[in-house]
Amino acid sequence: MLNIPSLIFHLSSLFSIAVSQQEPQVFQISNAPLRYTVQRTYIGNDFYNLWIWKTFDDPTHGRVNYVDRQTSIEKNLTYASEDKFIMKADSSEIVPPESRGRDSIRIESIEPFSEALIILDLQHAPTGCATWPAFWTLSQKGPWPKGGEIDVIEGVNQNTKNLASLHTLPNCIMPDIRSQAGQTISNNCDSAFNFNQGCGVVSVQETSYGSGFNACGGGWYAMERSILGIKIWSFSRCNPPPPELQNPSLPINTAAWPLPDAFFPFAAESCSYSEHFDPHNMVFDITFCGDWAGNAFPSSGCGPSECAVFVDQNPGAFSEAYWEINSLRVYTPF
Repeated sequence: MLNIPSLIFHLSSLFSIAVSQQEPQVFQISNAPLRYTVQRTYIGNDFYNLWIWKTFDDPTHGRVNYVDRQTSIEKNLTYASEDKFIMKADSSEIVPPESRGRDSIRIESIEPFSEALIILDLQHAPTGCATWPAFWTLSQKGPWPKGGEIDVIEGVNQNTKNLASLHTLPNCIMPDIRSQAGQTISNNCDSAFNFNQGCGVVSVQETSYGSGFNACGGGWYAMERSILGIKIWSFSRCNPPPPELQNPSLPINTAAWPLPDAFFPFAAESCSYSEHFDPHNMVFDITFCGDWAGNAFPSSGCGPSECAVFVDQNPGAFSEAYWEINSLRVYTPF
């Protein structure tokens, strides 16, 4: 996840990037289709059985208290059925100032994946003032950021456009021009650069994150990872998606999809895949304030309160801070 002051980066305004003095190289996405087979499907109770609840202090310094699985069930912060999994932040309690923060969830998949296509079908994603939800992948070998991090869904406060990013060790630079629909805000993926800004791309779709995404009844996010690059798409239910997203029995052909929101190509001279990325576990979380949402809070239109005070004193403000997951499928190439 991002760890960056709002003075440097905030999604309410898109930063321009420096133009290279050299002739830019255009990176295209190959039209050759990859063939995929389903490796793992997570629906309903699979999230209880195949994911780990994390309860450590938030590494991004959020005003959050991550609870264990049993506590999440007892407090009705998670729910599973045959075709649904919901996890949410507490929206009923005043938070004591001496506590870690508002109760919430952070889970990580037990199984790691390398080259894969991950498709997440969401009915609802967390949104609202002081919130900072994310769906992302990262290496477990560490120390972070060794092995890399891929942020598939991320935003703060009242943002309406999704941010996709990579965070790596030094010497991973993305090209200025590449085949993507989103707007690049940074090309340097090094976590030590610019307060861990990472190399990020903002979607141009108002329905790719937050209230706009939820107003459409959610949609799908997809992340394709290969030795050639990482591609991230968002598809709202307000628009017709590729048919295989609605019917998983159909064959997958990402080459027939529209341009991805974000494309991060790998090349030996600019960002070596093998040097920066190893098998990743998937992560869902909902934190509050912290290094990004907290710094952006004063300019977010959420009122004059300090972010942490807002989190503590306004439980009802977090009624929309929940993930409603229809399915999460991991496909591997063959």
